[in-house]
Amino acid sequence: MTPPPGQHRDLPPEDDDAFDAEAAPDAVEEAPAVDDAPQTPESVKRGVAVIKKYWKHAPNGPGVYRMIAESGEVLYVGKAKNVRKRVASYTRLAGHVNRIARMISATASMVFISVETETDALLLEANLIKQMKPRFNVLMRDDKSFPYILIARDHAAPQITKHRGARVRKGDYFGPFASVWAVNRALNALERAFLLRSCAQSFYDNRTRPCLLFQIKRCAGPCTGEIALDDYNELVREARDFLSGKSRSVREELAREMTDAAERLEFERAARLRDRISALSAIQGAQGINPRSVEEADVFAIAKDAGRFCIEAFFFRAYQNWGNRSYFPRADASLTEAEVLDAFLAQFYEEHPSARCVLLSHPIEDSALLEDALSARLRKSVDVIAPQRGEKRELVEHALNNARQALGRKLADDASQQRLLAALGEAFGLPSPPRRVEVYDNSHTGGSQAIGAMIVAGPSGFMKAHYRTFNIKSTEITPGDDYAMMREVLTRRFARLTKEPEKDADPEAFPARPDLVLIDGGRGQFDVAREALRESGVEGVALASIAKGRDRDAGRETFFIDGREPFRLPPHDPALYFVQRLRDEAHRFAIGTHRARRKKEFTKNPLDEIPGIGPSRKRALLLAFGSAKAVARAALSDLEKAPGINKATARMVYDHFQRGD
Repeated sequence: MTPPPGQHRDLPPEDDDAFDAEAAPDAVEEAPAVDDAPQTPESVKRGVAVIKKYWKHAPNGPGVYRMIAESGEVLYVGKAKNVRKRVASYTRLAGHVNRIARMISATASMVFISVETETDALLLEANLIKQMKPRFNVLMRDDKSFPYILIARDHAAPQITKHRGARVRKGDYFGPFASVWAVNRALNALERAFLLRSCAQSFYDNRTRPCLLFQIKRCAGPCTGEIALDDYNELVREARDFLSGKSRSVREELAREMTDAAERLEFERAARLRDRISALSAIQGAQGINPRSVEEADVFAIAKDAGRFCIEAFFFRAYQNWGNRSYFPRADASLTEAEVLDAFLAQFYEEHPSARCVLLSHPIEDSALLEDALSARLRKSVDVIAPQRGEKRELVEHALNNARQALGRKLADDASQQRLLAALGEAFGLPSPPRRVEVYDNSHTGGSQAIGAMIVAGPSGFMKAHYRTFNIKSTEITPGDDYAMMREVLTRRFARLTKEPEKDADPEAFPARPDLVLIDGGRGQFDVAREALRESGVEGVALASIAKGRDRDAGRETFFIDGREPFRLPPHDPALYFVQRLRDEAHRFAIGTHRARRKKEFTKNPLDEIPGIGPSRKRALLLAFGSAKAVARAALSDLEKAPGINKATARMVYDHFQRGD
């Protein structure tokens, strides 16, 4: 049992020999000690003493361990075949790289979790890293889900559509595609090739004549009987075959039908088949490199430059390239490419399904464990290899070239961003370039659906993971009072910031506290913002306000900063362009969020307000009565007869609308 954080127990004398044996150099991962103990910093000695006290409680088998700071922050999550031996490896007083030494110095307690197998330890470690985001681990920055193509099987005329998230709908899923752009491109071509409908169910059910997609030959028109359902389902079969890797047989079948139609002098039908074959060729021709012998594979290649890493991921399915995505994990510069790739893959596959073959640019230590974990999840054998020759190596080399190019572009963009931040700091008289800039804006329609928006910029550009929206909650604000809305937004933002406990600051981590706050507004907004920051007890944060020119022309903005007269920047100053970009991004984010909230209010269904009515019961009521208005007018006896609605639910719905009357 692990003692609670902050409590330690001294090792009994009989444990000393066992500890010395497990901490011996041949049992550790690090190189042998090269420094004498007296040269070790006192902070490392304190950390080693803490780890020694926790070592006694470490499991002598596979498991996961957490190293925790005095503030409660999780510093590192690791796994081991033998946790006791791994923990002992941290107790040497010298010979550690700087990253490990800093981690040991900050450690105040440890927590251990025992598991049955190394594979379980690998999966648990990846899960904990994604949840806790420890600063000394390799962190996968972008963990968005991938889009898929879904051919639904819950209707007589199946729909083809884009899908992201849980697979709750009955149908065939094809993917993953690396980006929304890639899946949209494929969908457009598939609609031209197979004429499958993409419309929503409600749109399909209410058609009395074919829509525009039928006119431009991107849908067969099953909604109004332009094609028999048996013939339509034949198109669905061809689409499934194509996406499943049978593209050659599908094209040969279409070519045969085109030839037969031409021989029978059915030239219009032959022309339509010709257009479908051209659309199929466009799908494969626009995908760049397509493998000849590799049906299904995920390809990962990693590049390193200037202490930064880039991992390029390619997805091949059905002998087709379904896109690629670049990742820039947060990792210490002292790590090797193989170590970063090893840690990244465990986190990547914690949420995403794998192909039956995973191709890597560098061999990784945990390849066997990863194979076991992925095989168990996929219920098929999965190979994790670093190929050295053949077409598989060509795919890896292609991904590696893309990784190097993406990293080069990223480094150039970051260097440009650093120069812009430096110019901004100089223009506003800051002592140093800001590392975190927060920009605030409000949006509303006549005072209704009012929201506040915060965007964040830093050395890597716009930090969209840090964007926030604030629903204006105060009932005392006069609708449309921008000053009061800005006061509420800033008060809530900085009240939360001041309440958060101080953490052991990592100089390389992106700060949670802004260096500069920008407000879109004039003198009045600036005074309100300054007062809100003062009341929140915030110190050391620069504040500036941007007022548009008399004719609202870009380039004639006036800036308000505490301790200076209002001023303008030269028309071609890079700092001015940067501020305009920041303001425009805040405006875009605020307007977009406001529109989404307004649309949700417009489409809100009265059935959503009834407690206990979930999506399935709501669907049953709408199918039975056609509309929420008809449900509200229905008699209790009619509600009780609706399929999927029991008497208790019928009474609840009936009473809700009767009370509303």
